[in-house]
Amino acid sequence: MIKRAFHLTYKAARRIVIGVVGATVLLIGVVMLVTPGPALVVIPVGLAILSIEFTFARSWLRRLRESISSRNSDGMNERAEHHRNRVSRD
Repeated sequence: MIKRAFHLTYKAARRIVIGVVGATVLLIGVVMLVTPGPALVVIPVGLAILSIEFTFARSWLRRLRESISSRNSDGMNERAEHHRNRVSRD
């Protein structure tokens, strides 16, 4: 009985601590969007911390990764096309 109560208390406490720490890091990242700082690094870190316990954070982090990945690939395609155009003109 005591073991079970301790286990439930531990799980709840762990979830609360992860939620508070992750939300704090995420909030600091959002504040860094308008103040100097590496917001684009801190926000995914906050989401990664939250995703340890919360599914909504996992889905947000997945969408953020996909968005960054697609932007990078679009940028590479544009640079490659620009380079091909420059080379073909010479």
